[in-house]
Amino acid sequence: MNKSPDSTDHDVTVAELKQLVAEFVDQRDWRQFHSPKNLSMAMAIEAAELMEHFQWISMQASRDVVNDGEKLQEVAEEMSDVLCYLLGLANELQIDLSASLQAKMIKNQAKYPAAVFRGKYGVEDLHND
Repeated sequence: MNKSPDSTDHDVTVAELKQLVAEFVDQRDWRQFHSPKNLSMAMAIEAAELMEHFQWISMQASRDVVNDGEKLQEVAEEMSDVLCYLLGLANELQIDLSASLQAKMIKNQAKYPAAVFRGKYGVEDLHND
């Protein structure tokens, strides 16, 4: 992939990101270690590292991270680690993430209709009406 580090979400496709990860892995001969088991475990570990940035702070403080450049950069790096392993897992299992996400959102729309769930976060909240 020949995109610059300044490329944005609007400039790069999921396929290009998957290719970037595949090239990185292939150049290091790491595919031998990248089983779905190992990749999913690595992704979970990175997700835990992401959660550490928000552990023990209030909901508002977590929203305020966007205003703290250093903290935001640390969070972005952890998110990138999670995404890198997710893309690697998609490569390994040959999953089209765009198609998968679109299909999942159709299921979610049926399971959580906006007219019923607007402003409510779960089934328990529905019983409080």
